[in-house]
Amino acid sequence: MDIRELLEASEDIEVYAPGDIVFREGDQAHHMYVVLDGELELLVGERAVARSQAGDLLGEMAIVGSHKRTTTAVAKTACRMAPITERRFVMLVHETPYFALHIMKVLTDRIVR
Repeated sequence: MDIRELLEASEDIEVYAPGDIVFREGDQAHHMYVVLDGELELLVGERAVARSQAGDLLGEMAIVGSHKRTTTAVAKTACRMAPITERRFVMLVHETPYFALHIMKVLTDRIVR
């Protein structure tokens, strides 16, 4: 199962044009995102540190703790993003165990890197 399938029909999809800022380094984080379509660049200061594309998670630290954003996310192409609040996260974990496993895999991969 593709994680995008879980959120494709969401009513609160956010759309960004190339160059739009999704969030800024230092902003208070209240939700994470699943990238439904498009590509983003993640910056620390002015330095590009990573890219995210369709199917990737962004800002998951907002869910596992009350954190400020550690990067700035800039849309490189037209993007569609599904925001996930803590409440929605808990519901998805409860109703879709695959979602929880996917989140754990992503977090583990990031820790290893």
